[in-house]
Amino acid sequence: MLGGLSDDVGPVFGALSDPTRRWMVQSLLREGTTSVPVLAAALPISRQAVAKHVATLDQAGLLERAPGPGREVRYRLRAGALHEAAAWIAEADTQWEERLGRLKANVEGEG
Repeated sequence: MLGGLSDDVGPVFGALSDPTRRWMVQSLLREGTTSVPVLAAALPISRQAVAKHVATLDQAGLLERAPGPGREVRYRLRAGALHEAAAWIAEADTQWEERLGRLKANVEGEG
């Protein structure tokens, strides 16, 4: 809560603020599913660090467990997980463009 307002998208933006986690999301977009060992093999960080990044993405509601062979824990992107954040960005972009349009009209009207 921020000033009495709910911040449902904050955890998503927080999770995506890190370039390693954004890379992980891109990897999941390409591959569909992945596991901590697969990510650790592709990244120059420890398996424990990868697990912490995965946990952050999971806590933000971006991941869900996917069926995997044997005991392997696999992850995939949660359907619709970015909808609220994308809607917030789209609304902010619309308001930004409207504000810039009003500013341009005012400046050109005075010139």
